[in-house]
Amino acid sequence: MGVKIEKLDFIDLFCGIGGFRYALENLGHNCVFSSDWDKDAQATYSRNFGDFPHGDLTKIKSHDIPPHHILCGGFPCQPFSISGKQHGFADARGTLLDEILRIGKFHTPQVLFLENVKNYLSHANGATLTTTLECLRNAGFDVFYKVLNASNFGVPQKRERLYFVCFRKDLGIYDFSFPEPCNSDVALEDILLSPKSSNLEGLYINRDDLRLSANIDHSRENRSIRTGTVGKGGQGERIYSSKGHAITLSAFGGGVGAKTGMYLIDGKVRRLHPRECARLMGFPEEFKIHERRNVSYKQFGNSVAIPVVKRIFQEIQKSLFNAYRKAA
Repeated sequence: MGVKIEKLDFIDLFCGIGGFRYALENLGHNCVFSSDWDKDAQATYSRNFGDFPHGDLTKIKSHDIPPHHILCGGFPCQPFSISGKQHGFADARGTLLDEILRIGKFHTPQVLFLENVKNYLSHANGATLTTTLECLRNAGFDVFYKVLNASNFGVPQKRERLYFVCFRKDLGIYDFSFPEPCNSDVALEDILLSPKSSNLEGLYINRDDLRLSANIDHSRENRSIRTGTVGKGGQGERIYSSKGHAITLSAFGGGVGAKTGMYLIDGKVRRLHPRECARLMGFPEEFKIHERRNVSYKQFGNSVAIPVVKRIFQEIQKSLFNAYRKAA
């Protein structure tokens, strides 16, 4: 008899607006629990999935969480992010890894699937990562981790994130390969709203100190292409070409181009619209966006790139299939 991956139950911790959920449900799996303490994120999640996430995870008993095969969690990155103050585990949000460990030890899911910022690797000179790996292994999991860039997975956005895939030790999965890059020809211009759209009002940048490069290359490239600056040209003051990839969407950060970056589009410079941000993260067109722009920018900046998460989980499925087959 053949062995196949049945529908797996998963929980969606620090769920935000549901990036993990979209990816796993698209592969046929079933969300049995979600949690986030941000009220706006809860509202957006509820509008799109029909169920309202539970609140503060630290106040939820482990036995009140349903049994599950997969624990997903993009645990808060601000304590470790370059955009934040990098307080790490000294920040209350940094200790939320303890909540993942608490639930993981109680329910012993087959897989912990976690995401954080690239800076997690080097935070506190690597001590944060060392502590994390030790805790995950002591909780009964074999741990694999790697930084992947959404630019390499059909997403026209430079978004480097650290992913942890942790298999329960008794599964005997000692070798796991993250997906290989698939450098498809995509550029920011492919996901833009029509220039005639009325939704673009208020996004255009008109300043006396706006400076564009003298020689702008109009060829498409799978990278961010700087074409100019405003002000002193610092973070949030750089202009990029729509022929290349977007810079990383951010929940925070300042400057004229805060959160989305600024782009030269059809001869004009503007920030991105929330719908364009949704597309850059892989959300479907029917996704219901929060009505306030600043809130939606924050939500997409905090989310995961759905195509990357989906590709990683396809590899997780392969490893689970092989483990089941050996055990059969």
